[in-house]
Amino acid sequence: MKYTNEAIRLLELNTQGFYNTANPQEITDLVNNLSEYKVLMDYFATKSQWTGRPGMGMEKTVIENLEKRRVLEQKIREMGKKIITTAEAISKQEHRNLRKILKTSQNVLITSIVLFSLIGIVIGQILSRMIVRPLTQLEKIMEEIADGRFVKVEIRSKDREIVSLTDAFNRMLHELELRKRYLVQSEKLASLGTLLSGVAHELNNPLSNISSSSQILMEEIEEDDLKYKKELLSQIEEQTGRAKKIVRSLLEFSRDRAFKKEQIPLKNLFDETLQFLKGQVPTKIEVALDIPENITIFADKQKIQQAFLNLIKNAVESIADQGKVLIRARRHLAGNECNDTETGIYKYRRYGEDCTRKQDSVNIIIRDTGAGIPPEILPKIFDPFFTTKEVGKGSGLGLAIVHDIIEEHHGCIGVESKIGQGTTFLIRLPVKEI
Repeated sequence: MKYTNEAIRLLELNTQGFYNTANPQEITDLVNNLSEYKVLMDYFATKSQWTGRPGMGMEKTVIENLEKRRVLEQKIREMGKKIITTAEAISKQEHRNLRKILKTSQNVLITSIVLFSLIGIVIGQILSRMIVRPLTQLEKIMEEIADGRFVKVEIRSKDREIVSLTDAFNRMLHELELRKRYLVQSEKLASLGTLLSGVAHELNNPLSNISSSSQILMEEIEEDDLKYKKELLSQIEEQTGRAKKIVRSLLEFSRDRAFKKEQIPLKNLFDETLQFLKGQVPTKIEVALDIPENITIFADKQKIQQAFLNLIKNAVESIADQGKVLIRARRHLAGNECNDTETGIYKYRRYGEDCTRKQDSVNIIIRDTGAGIPPEILPKIFDPFFTTKEVGKGSGLGLAIVHDIIEEHHGCIGVESKIGQGTTFLIRLPVKEI
């Protein structure tokens, strides 16, 4: 009875909840069955005495009461069975509902995970475009700048911080470019100062000839030897032209002008460059040219001359006493691969670009028989401010400037050296605009 009352009470308290869980008709039947079961149990409890009063017909009464009890018990059992069946049906329905809820929850969870993953990917892509990708591009550009190539930073981004950072880097690059130009000009002026003694020596010869011819002419001006006088005047004109040519070349080299490429005969360029260095080359050092007359390069004369001047000057300075500097040039036809010697030379380049070109180019070799460069130093020789000379005797900018000039002409430069056997620089330059 206690459990029946408790079951009825719970059903009455949570009627709506049970209706949501199971079939409303089943809940109604369960309530009715429990109520009827309670009535039967109450009735069964009140009829605890199933025997009749003593006297006549007592046996018959007992039999009738026992029969009623049996019938009542049967009804109670049947009602209990109905209650159990209904409860089991409700329980199964609840289990089905729970499984359905779990399945729905599982689907919602999976859908949520997929949805959040997609949202995460989208957010990641957005962040990548806004922040990560620009920073990666900036990192690559910084690597190029660290290698000496001042490439303008161009990063498209709507992020204010990235834009500000890009602008700051571009301002820094502009300042570095200005300072680099200043250093290049300073190095050129330093080279110019070194050349002045040689140029003075070269100018002294034609000026001496002019002076001698003028004196002779003045002494013999009264004589009638007109042919001899014309020869003297011709010598004066020739030596004056020679001096003018030297001065003009010197002025062209020293003038700071805009970068302008043109077709230049290579042999004439080296002849003029060697003219500058004539006073700087000791008599025991031979400088030999092996350049065909028909070879030309497409370059800025002033800058490429500065590069060749630095390389030849370094080659001469590397020879302690007696030796030779060979300057050779050959055409490199389109599609031809580098030979073994060239491959070895190009091993020590500042960058790893391929020097085998698809268009025609010119290979220029400057080889000396000097002391050579130690192998541990060789990879660093193109770095700015790197020098093995004593303090005050070298800025460490010469070869760095040479490399930048060659690269500015879309060429490449490599070096090979062995201690005691000398050094070879190989330059490859285009013969036309790229």
